[in-house]
Amino acid sequence: MDEKKQSSFKSLLNQLEDLKKFVPAINTAGYPFIILFALVALILSLISDFLGWVGFILTLWCVYFFRDPERVIPEKKNILVSPADGKILFAGESKSPDNLSDNKQLDLNKISIFMNIFNVHVNRIPISGKVIWLKYVPGTFLNASLDKSSEDNERMIVKIEVSKGVFIYVVQIAGLIARRIKCDLTENESVKMGHRYGLIRFGSRVDVYFPKNFNILVKEGQTSISGETILADYNLTKSK
Repeated sequence: MDEKKQSSFKSLLNQLEDLKKFVPAINTAGYPFIILFALVALILSLISDFLGWVGFILTLWCVYFFRDPERVIPEKKNILVSPADGKILFAGESKSPDNLSDNKQLDLNKISIFMNIFNVHVNRIPISGKVIWLKYVPGTFLNASLDKSSEDNERMIVKIEVSKGVFIYVVQIAGLIARRIKCDLTENESVKMGHRYGLIRFGSRVDVYFPKNFNILVKEGQTSISGETILADYNLTKSK
């Protein structure tokens, strides 16, 4: 290879490296859907150019939906970070759903985060601890922005022990369009704040329930970023 070709090849590699900075990684769970969308787009293009372009745009949206960008996890201790990207619909005291903890209602703090179809849907662990149990609850597929979706919709509940006798509950809730909740956790697994643990397809909600002695730091209407936005802080030593 002569010098001119080598220079062109290196230039191309540099351009590809620069492109990676602007194109986030894709979550592996999205590959089957992206391939499906691409195949449908190809078939539509054989029918008409217009339908082909529609299919192409939808395929690009599918790629965008399953993006999985890196996040800068706060190094602070005794904090609760957001498990999801989206709009905070509720932040305050709330009765837990009947089936959240052994069919008993609990008085807890609750933060609800609504993810629309344009938000990153990869969910992250809000606090370090140990997974005590996982509970899948079948249900309906109401609009996830509605309050009653917390109790009526299909959901996956994760109970995490932060320290002895201190628990939080993270609830992945399917929405109007979402029909699949993916949770990669197992019982008795140790988890670390900010690590990825699942996602919900397509458009959904995540509720976080935690003790009332945690100090809520966000407001309704605020936009949260998974793994980065600090939802609350706490001092377990002081509360004892």
